[in-house]
Amino acid sequence: MQPSPWPEPDPQVVAVIKAIYRRKELPLAVQIRDMLGEVFPDEGFASAFGVRGRPGYSPGRLALVSVLQMAEKLTDRQAAATAAENLSWKYALGLPLEDPGFDFSVLSEFRARVIDGGLEQHLLDVLLAGLAEKGLVKARGKQRTDSTHVVSAVRDLNRLELAGESVRAAVEAIVAAAPGWFAAAFEVPGWSLRYGQRIDSWRLPASQAKRDQLAADYGRDGHALLNAVYAGAAPVWLRDLPAVQVLRVVVLQNYVTVVDKQGRAVIRMRDAERDGVPPAPSRVTSPYDLDARWAAKGDDLFWNGYKIHISESCDGPAASAPEGPARRLDRPNIITNVLTTDATVPDAAVTATVHTMLAGRDLAPAEHFVDSGYPSAELLLSSRTGHGIDLVAPLLADTSTQAKAGAGYDRASFLLDFDARTATCPAGQVSTLWNPCVQRGVEAIVVTFPASACRPCPVRELCTRRKKGGRQLTVPPREVHEVQAKARAEQTTKQWQERYAVRAGVEGTINQALDLGIRRARYRGIDKTRLQHILTACAINLIRLDAYWNGHALDRTRTSHINRLGLSLAA
Repeated sequence: MQPSPWPEPDPQVVAVIKAIYRRKELPLAVQIRDMLGEVFPDEGFASAFGVRGRPGYSPGRLALVSVLQMAEKLTDRQAAATAAENLSWKYALGLPLEDPGFDFSVLSEFRARVIDGGLEQHLLDVLLAGLAEKGLVKARGKQRTDSTHVVSAVRDLNRLELAGESVRAAVEAIVAAAPGWFAAAFEVPGWSLRYGQRIDSWRLPASQAKRDQLAADYGRDGHALLNAVYAGAAPVWLRDLPAVQVLRVVVLQNYVTVVDKQGRAVIRMRDAERDGVPPAPSRVTSPYDLDARWAAKGDDLFWNGYKIHISESCDGPAASAPEGPARRLDRPNIITNVLTTDATVPDAAVTATVHTMLAGRDLAPAEHFVDSGYPSAELLLSSRTGHGIDLVAPLLADTSTQAKAGAGYDRASFLLDFDARTATCPAGQVSTLWNPCVQRGVEAIVVTFPASACRPCPVRELCTRRKKGGRQLTVPPREVHEVQAKARAEQTTKQWQERYAVRAGVEGTINQALDLGIRRARYRGIDKTRLQHILTACAINLIRLDAYWNGHALDRTRTSHINRLGLSLAA
């Protein structure tokens, strides 16, 4: 790759664009080139390319094509054809009128290079840096974050299908790599009958007894295949095949080997209560996407895949606006961060990561609005001390039995004296033990009251259900406790609720992202899915800026203005 500045738009293309759009709004691609110039310079992608060999296509141009591709929900073939035929795209890319474009496979190769070079976030970094220079996004303002689920690009498999499909995938990989070895090691006709077609639920037996037998067959076949691959006579490199490694994990997480009454080893499927199963974060759900995970939210949402967290600015009207129609509009909300995780990661586990990523872009907000899934008392304190961010979110209520019932003495009913290291109950009894500890990796303090005082207490039923001993309280350290108490008191006030109302606007951003296909992964694997999400975030930013530059609010019922105003030579 030889970095070079993008050429200025071809005079012929410019002339046609001016003639056609003399009294019309300019297309998105033209606005991008006029307002932002060379959006993605080639130099930023140099680390992903070699220094020898035939020069490749401009990675900066491919980055812009990939963003426009997401904005228009195009396939690789359609995007490559549009780059060759659409005049507004040629204008943005600085291509001459006679440029034939590129083969669609170049886009896939470009994405692979970006992922291998760890440059996924670079695309959003460069765009945000350019917008920050123009005053369209800034630090120390207001931002909000929300998440939504993402369905993986593989079929949903139950445990039986997963076991059979994992064996089939390993067999196919081995046959392709060493066909002679497999034919010599196994009875091919029998295996071909069982694994000749993909494992689908509509081909499985209807009766439970036959399904159990088939599950046992899959387990025995999987063990036999692994034993043969790891035997001394087998080629050593067969063990390194990805499908074989996946089969090892699937067999381990779904099967156990037990000894029956006759002393024989029996392979059977794991029972969750009797044998235990791996935790969801480490449980493989498909032999074709090792990063996808099953997760649930509430009682009616189950999905296999990932989760995306989107952060955007929400500062409101700009202090100054450019001349023209855009002066009448508020500054557009800009997506400042995108974080993709597997589906099992809770929202609270990414709050600190989001703050670190925003600070790395010099876009850390002064106020960060999130829902109740993201904060904790510890995060409220660490966000303020670590990054100067005021995390604005409703803290979850006390989960003690008394607090849930709304009757009795919850933790708020006790008077805590951190200096004296004591607590006083509503009946006036003082605690005797104050033990700092660590629970689930979090610092806490366990306060214990004497059993001699709690047993005869007339209000014992309102305080504790313990049959032995006195009441125990678990409280956070002093600073965390004070932050938590203050936050819970503030969130009940009308003033705080009016301030927090700005968070609701992020739902519109989620809906706009869903319109661009962010709910379903285009590719397999979290790295490719993460790149899809970042490209989509860049596309949303440019769509919003296009509306801002054209002097009207974004019409969320349309994907972009290219569908309406794009110019194609083929037309």
